[in-house]
Amino acid sequence: MLSPRDLGALRAPLLVFGGPYGNLQATQAVFAEADRLGLGPDQILCSGDCVAYCGAPAATVALIRDRGIVVVQGNVEEQIGANAADCGCGYEPGTACDVLSRDWYAACLAALDQEAADWMAGLPAAVRFSIGKARFAVLHGGLERNNQILFESTEGDERRRQLEALDVDAVIAGHTGIPFTQAFGARYWHNAGVAGMPANDGTPQTWYTLITETGEGGLALTHHRLAYDHAAAARDMRAGGFPEPYARALETGLWPSLDMLPVRETAETGRPLAPAGALIEAPVKELAAVRPG
Repeated sequence: MLSPRDLGALRAPLLVFGGPYGNLQATQAVFAEADRLGLGPDQILCSGDCVAYCGAPAATVALIRDRGIVVVQGNVEEQIGANAADCGCGYEPGTACDVLSRDWYAACLAALDQEAADWMAGLPAAVRFSIGKARFAVLHGGLERNNQILFESTEGDERRRQLEALDVDAVIAGHTGIPFTQAFGARYWHNAGVAGMPANDGTPQTWYTLITETGEGGLALTHHRLAYDHAAAARDMRAGGFPEPYARALETGLWPSLDMLPVRETAETGRPLAPAGALIEAPVKELAAVRPG
């Protein structure tokens, strides 16, 4: 079981994003939004996988490190930090995702120096924090494995168990690439999605999360779309020799393979998303759905 690093009390607004994936333009857009909101580095969290599919791994890592934000160690950071032979994504051997990952992982290894790898190796496997009376944890995949794949349609008992084990009001996770929020009694599992790759919903926009005060002593967790220069990001991929299917995904909003998707998420391919968020009341009693801004 992962041991979360305690960040103590943080303040809202708080921006959480996952999967920069070496997409420099998307990462720049995330930080531009943070700047627009006047957020300091202690008000931004990343749920991991700073590099992966996209064409500017070194520049993306440098930008993230320069901002001084907290980053949770994703499976890619863990693997690069250990100089491992593969990305550790959890893909089934021989699937299209597995085959394509060999190329982008090798490109990431070649682009990153030892200093970046050492930084990745030292990242926390998970973090916990509080805002007011509400308690949160940020994971990459799951509590036992950072490459655990938990979609919205995945049996909910596992998420409920992890929420109870962490004893938090909400878990914010990443890894799967599709944002969603689910209630489990008085607790929530909130997947922030990823900033570096569309959510297979037929749009080139990506996703991030905001935790904001409601004005009544409560907190709202809301999903937000991220518009960025996806055409430039696709050009970076092609110039750097990254897999063409993922460059096309940045442009079309559709994943090149559905190997890892459950039946429900497969059926929703190309359908624009509107995931509900959560409203944590003060004092913490219940959570109610709220729609994205």
